[in-house]
Amino acid sequence: MEKAKVYFIKEITPENIVKAYEALDIKLPGKVAVKMHSGEKGNQNYLKPEFVKDMINYVNGTVVECNTAYEGARNYTDKHKQLIKEHGWDKYFPFDLLDVEGPDMKLDIPNGKILKENYVGKNLANYDSMLVLSHFKGHAMGGYGGALKQLSIGCASSAGKSLIHTAGVTNEQKELWNNLPPQDHFLESMADAAGSIINYFKGNIAYLNIMKNISVDCDCDGNAKAPCMKDIGILASLDPVAIDQACLDLVYNSTDSGKDELIKRIESLHGVHTIEAASDLEIGSREYELITID
Repeated sequence: MEKAKVYFIKEITPENIVKAYEALDIKLPGKVAVKMHSGEKGNQNYLKPEFVKDMINYVNGTVVECNTAYEGARNYTDKHKQLIKEHGWDKYFPFDLLDVEGPDMKLDIPNGKILKENYVGKNLANYDSMLVLSHFKGHAMGGYGGALKQLSIGCASSAGKSLIHTAGVTNEQKELWNNLPPQDHFLESMADAAGSIINYFKGNIAYLNIMKNISVDCDCDGNAKAPCMKDIGILASLDPVAIDQACLDLVYNSTDSGKDELIKRIESLHGVHTIEAASDLEIGSREYELITID
């Protein structure tokens, strides 16, 4: 079987994000949702709208996000909308909070390892394709955050996030922290949810991972640690498993001594298991060809 192609550019610039996307030779059809992380209040590491505006405008995209399931500035619509404005997300391009109002859209997962359904903001129905533009970094619950996390927790509504985090026990935000499952069940739930988004868009989806401001903490952390590694580069692929695997491999193969802190975070939470589970579900392939672009 042909290996998945993952394109890599070392120098991180707005122009090179577009260049990496162009290497995919894909035209995302219709109305394009660009899934990004809006950044928790106080977080200093998230990708800023000024930095990605060229890419978003290139695909004539609408940045989409969902409310969270934890306390902070993004767990309810009114607060989240205010933070979106403070962070400047509505300055250069359209922004759509997908679960601004209910009812959620339910996506069935007939062959999931853990989940049988996923809940996403109903506004997802307004889009024909998706660009998953991820900031690769660590994560306090998943070990790392990349394309698969953006597809799963990122696209899920508040109810959907609760369902993923509890491995299908409850979609009630107030019950989330009382029902945390074994770690691998949570990671497998992320893989299940990611697959439901991929199936929904039926191939009309592309992935960019930006390895910049690489902290052990996610952009959802308002008190995130400073980056522990130097920036690595931009990756582009049509395969979410391959692009995340390539990012992990670049971390492990790095000569940067700061990688030890990130690897400890990833391994302590068995982060690679999300990739393993997604591969088992045939969402994508862990076998890839890394193609460097000058």
